[in-house]
Amino acid sequence: MRPDSPAPDEPDEPAAEHYFSARPASPEQRRPLAVRLAGREVEVEVAAGVFSPGRIDLGTQVLLRTVPPPPADGELLDLGTGWGPVALTMAMLSPGARVWAVDVNARALDLVTRNAARLGLDNVVAVTPDEVPADVVLDALWSNPPIRVGKGALHTMLVRWLPRLRAGADAHLVVQRNLGADSLQRWMADEQGWLCERAASAKGFRVLRVTPAA
Repeated sequence: MRPDSPAPDEPDEPAAEHYFSARPASPEQRRPLAVRLAGREVEVEVAAGVFSPGRIDLGTQVLLRTVPPPPADGELLDLGTGWGPVALTMAMLSPGARVWAVDVNARALDLVTRNAARLGLDNVVAVTPDEVPADVVLDALWSNPPIRVGKGALHTMLVRWLPRLRAGADAHLVVQRNLGADSLQRWMADEQGWLCERAASAKGFRVLRVTPAA
């Protein structure tokens, strides 16, 4: 089995600790992982205490296979970056852009920084949400959002970030159908007034394209 092949029966994290903990208490257990990103076979570093530490999770695979190429330059954001597969892909595809890899998990941010350096990418900025300057206007946002933080926290997160998109720019979110993809789409369209459509569907996941109203 490829290192990034889906393993549905393998839990991503121990039940006692969530990947959205700010400072994971579990041992790091760092190790290299061979993956394919942006059409290249590369090696990254992963660790326990972050989202999907053993592979590129299936939802992220669906997102990366179906999302259109990011803008060649400007400000791009990966919301809930984990060890960085989405942010690293954006940076590899758009070397002229600045990629904000955002997470609350300090261990994840350290991994993204290390992985960007390992791959020779100098356009990745790994930061907590509060460290993104208020004047940054986003040209694209890609995310496998942390659904398990709960509906209220997730809605707060999206209301915070999606309106920061430049006029006409899109966000692409991948959400598992069984974890509320369709209800989330209705909430964004009906309650927030955002343009929201299903851009792709595969393996039980929906990829939602969202354009906040101007």
